Amino acid sequence: MSLDGLVVHSLVQELQACVGGRINKVHMPSGHDIVLQLRAQGSNKKLLISANPTYPRVHFTDQNFLNPMEAPMFCMLLRKHCESGIIESVTQPGMERVIHMQIRQRDELGDVSSKTLIIEIMGRHSNIILLDTTAGTIIDGIHHVTPAISSYRIVMPGSRYTAPPEQHKALPFGLTKESFVTLLTSPLPEPEEAAESLLEGRAPKSAGNQEETWEQRIVNRISGFSPLVAKELVYRTQPPLTAAHTNEANAAHLWEPFQELVTRLQQGRIEPHICDRESNGKSYFSIIELTHIQGQVTRYPTVSECLEAFYGDKAERDTVKQRVSDLLRFLQNERNKNVKKLEKLQETMDEAQDADKFRILGELLTASMHQIQKGAAAIEVINYYDEDQRMVTIALDPLLTPSENAQRYFKKYTKSKNSLIAVHQQLEQTHEEIAYLDSLLQQLGTASLGDVEEIREELIEQGYIRDRSKKARKKKANQKPLLSCFTSSEGIPIYVGKNNTQNEYLTNRLAQSADTWLHTKDIPGSHVVIRSPQYGEATLHEAAQLAAFYSQAKESSQVPVDFTLIKHVRKPSGAKPGFVIYDHQKTLFVTPDSEALKRMPVSVK
Repeated sequence: MSLDGLVVHSLVQELQACVGGRINKVHMPSGHDIVLQLRAQGSNKKLLISANPTYPRVHFTDQNFLNPMEAPMFCMLLRKHCESGIIESVTQPGMERVIHMQIRQRDELGDVSSKTLIIEIMGRHSNIILLDTTAGTIIDGIHHVTPAISSYRIVMPGSRYTAPPEQHKALPFGLTKESFVTLLTSPLPEPEEAAESLLEGRAPKSAGNQEETWEQRIVNRISGFSPLVAKELVYRTQPPLTAAHTNEANAAHLWEPFQELVTRLQQGRIEPHICDRESNGKSYFSIIELTHIQGQVTRYPTVSECLEAFYGDKAERDTVKQRVSDLLRFLQNERNKNVKKLEKLQETMDEAQDADKFRILGELLTASMHQIQKGAAAIEVINYYDEDQRMVTIALDPLLTPSENAQRYFKKYTKSKNSLIAVHQQLEQTHEEIAYLDSLLQQLGTASLGDVEEIREELIEQGYIRDRSKKARKKKANQKPLLSCFTSSEGIPIYVGKNNTQNEYLTNRLAQSADTWLHTKDIPGSHVVIRSPQYGEATLHEAAQLAAFYSQAKESSQVPVDFTLIKHVRKPSGAKPGFVIYDHQKTLFVTPDSEALKRMPVSVK
């Protein structure tokens, strides 16, 4: 579900921790997202502000983001007007899905200026707008809205700011039972989709005389309520709402759960949680208990932690999916080409296996040369190599002499024998190529944004793809890739390489000879290293779980994982990146447990 006004209300209460804080840094990791690094209440905080059309949100975050080499224009603008600024207030107009962040900054001349960062969380219309508070004009927005897109409101530098269209709904706070009943039983004053129609510059549809459900009555008349929360209120109502009661009686019954919810909200007694529905596998988040949904509930101490758990992986996976779509297509095409090449090589190999047959036919022709008639297309001779001395028919080229026909078979024999050596080499190379491409496809399946860029650079270095950037890449000498470091239940660090750049650095440079190295047996996957010469069974089992999870067999059970000391692992000369050979290994069989692995402490080093 999307953030409704109730969630935003609770979120704004949580964001009061930013008031009085200083904005130290502004980053823009993607075209939709802003990250503010704050110093507030004696601690450092990171605030994620996203205008992603699918996952718009605002919350504190612990996530690490990969920033582009060159900051986008909107990011540079925010740095100019907001860095070193003090957040004076964080407010929500009414119960709208809009947050106003007032920022006071002293410029290089010493003058104090006031700016307002407006965050509009409205699905595909979401936006982040920087406003000159005094003039009321837009400095810029992360997404521009031109007159061609919407005639109602324009989001362009220099234009006056117009708030999203009014939805003409009542605020939930301050309603009495009488006004609540009157509100729910009165006709709808304006079509439900009027606001969205105005945003898109089209006329709203007529509301018509369609009978509303009680969920729709709540959503259409009271600000901040989403269909999910409205459904929960109706579900909690006792006695249940029925057509046997009058509308006024049903509305009166709804008052009690409504008043309870509003009171809890005003007192800050919220219950941020995610409910994973068992029937359809969908996930829902809410700040109130969802008793009408049966499923597994995970509770969180703050709204930010709940939102990060719900949106974090989804948003990153979507961004990664967009970034890797071209690489996935390329690698899959390359793999398909090599599979076809393998089939043709196998056919050549099968033909070459008959090399001795050509030699025998040549020798039989040489022994029977006096029997060959000029211009004959075939000859039948005794096969002296056959125990039963059976006759064999040998095809001839009528245009060649008997001697040339015999030589033709000897040449076929020599060619087939020589091709066997070349085909063996090509078969080996093609198998290695397919294994390499499989490993890259597996790595892209679990890659973060930073991992994707390292994989892309590897493909450029290996000559698979061209560097499309106009500027030459400056690679720092001895640059160290960042690695995921998990901590086992015994407190021992376990490092995981998520791509070949990380695998090579981890195995060949970081790990010591007495460390333990793990990898799935004959399955593409990550290199995993236990950075300690001494550890218990629990650490070994957890490291094997990580090796199985970050492999092509992550959805399988009883995955074989080899482990051996680093001193027994080596990279052959000229091998592909990430490819190693090893010996003295033992094998464990584990079934990956994603939930247990998520609970393991992890840092990036």
